[in-house]
Amino acid sequence: MRDHKHQGRGFLSFLILWMLRNDKMNGSEITDEMEKRKGRRFSPGTIYPVLKKLKDKGLIIDDEEKRYSLTEKGKKELIIRIDNFFKSFHDLEEMRKYRNDYEQ
Repeated sequence: MRDHKHQGRGFLSFLILWMLRNDKMNGSEITDEMEKRKGRRFSPGTIYPVLKKLKDKGLIIDDEEKRYSLTEKGKKELIIRIDNFFKSFHDLEEMRKYRNDYEQ
């Protein structure tokens, strides 16, 4: 069974792939964007190991300015992860409705 830290990094890698789908970003830009999206600041010690792992797997590349972008393999992996995300949360809309009904 995977521990929560590993699961968190898996979701973090998914978010990084998602953020890189349209634009190149450096580590600092990724960290800033994560803070906007998640409401908390991730340390470089959290972000950079994930970037290294994604790069080692051939899912992202970096240029001479250390700006990361998706590879073709990374784009395919992102599609797989999006599909898996929706499969995992197929009744998300029903959950939201339940929550909204409960508040009323």
